[in-house]
Amino acid sequence: MKESFSARMRRLAAEAFKFLTVGGLGYIVDVGLSNVLAYGVGSMPALLEGSPIKSKIVSTIISMIVVWLGNRLWTYGDRTTGSNLRGVSLFVAVNMAGMIITVIPLGVTWYLLDMRDQLTYNISTNIIGVGLAMIFRFYAYRTWVFKEASPDAEVVVEMDEPSTVPDDRK
Repeated sequence: MKESFSARMRRLAAEAFKFLTVGGLGYIVDVGLSNVLAYGVGSMPALLEGSPIKSKIVSTIISMIVVWLGNRLWTYGDRTTGSNLRGVSLFVAVNMAGMIITVIPLGVTWYLLDMRDQLTYNISTNIIGVGLAMIFRFYAYRTWVFKEASPDAEVVVEMDEPSTVPDDRK
């Protein structure tokens, strides 16, 4: 039986809400850690000062762990990833592509435009880059990583009319 359009939209909205909630938590981890690494906090100096892309890569990897757990256990908990190795491998591949998408605007502003202040850093990577990567990840997670289990196919075989076999016993 085919699902109605409104039921599909409700299911997609619930999925998007969970995805955005988990992503929001990952975003807080990512942005907070990337800023601490690149610029420090309070009296604590930056651990990776002058290396914004390294800061973003480290923070993305840490937030990726948070997001994997949230999506695997909650957002897409009812879906299969095939084997655990396949699921993790696809998740890592999608997130590596997402990380590249995230750092491209940062690379442009930092290295090409020579805009190296904290505000530009955050706008380029944590708003523009993360926004573009989020769109990509939502599509990729639901399409490749956490696929919906396809219902078992029903095979219908048409039977020929029973042939009449001549009876020789007469």
